[in-house]
Amino acid sequence: MREVTKQAPGLAAVLVGNRRDSQSYVRHKIKACEEVGISSFLAELPEDSPQDVVANVVSNFNRDPSVHGILVQLPLPKHMDEEKVLDAISLEKDVDGFHPLNVGNLAMRGREPLFIPCAAKACMELLLRYGVELIGKNRHHATVSVIHAHSKNPEDISREADIIISAAGVPNLVRRNWIKRGAIVIDVGTNPIERWMGDEIRDECHNDGVGFPMSIGIVTLLDEDPNSEHGYYLTGDVCYEEALQLVSAITPVPGGVGPVTIAMLLSNTLDSAKRAFGLS
Repeated sequence: MREVTKQAPGLAAVLVGNRRDSQSYVRHKIKACEEVGISSFLAELPEDSPQDVVANVVSNFNRDPSVHGILVQLPLPKHMDEEKVLDAISLEKDVDGFHPLNVGNLAMRGREPLFIPCAAKACMELLLRYGVELIGKNRHHATVSVIHAHSKNPEDISREADIIISAAGVPNLVRRNWIKRGAIVIDVGTNPIERWMGDEIRDECHNDGVGFPMSIGIVTLLDEDPNSEHGYYLTGDVCYEEALQLVSAITPVPGGVGPVTIAMLLSNTLDSAKRAFGLS
């Protein structure tokens, strides 16, 4: 595309505050841009920034013709209204797929969003790329059940599923009694855990009488925090070693859904640039 337009696609990231996990995620996204030739722009703002300042930064990126995709790294500080900030992103540059109109079009029958949210798109890409049959298991004709914080007997609901996708943000939530033999598990959960808690998290997966301790390889150092004595680890929602005894396939954390999610972000940015240049 660069040969035709003389311009690379551009992705802008807005990072508010000093959460170490958010900083790490943004760095990974910028690095991925560099590797594939997408221009990247980063606006870093203090934790106590007023919401209108963040909205103004987004508006400036909206007007910048060299920017084809905008992402606001979530979560935002508690004093901000995330929905209003996301609503400020131009629909045509909402490559994360979080704009209310994109979300609405995704949910409505007969309509197509400009962008599918990257994590959801990554899950579908993994399933389709590996030839997982979805029909009968509703966009791809799957029968979908949703478990949330107030669901009764969530483990019973989960145990009926052929495919489990967990994005709760709760370490060790999905245990072996949630999973039926032969199921496929996609772990979207990305949970930063203080390093000193690593043994405690692993023990929690071990102390149910099952005897499958969580592998140290699955609780991996995320980033050293210069302001912290310990640093952080990254782990998923699923007790990985327990799940391994039952599943036919499972994604690890880190290194599973995360890299594919970034790839989908870059894909959405490229699609946005193609539309802007009239190449789609």
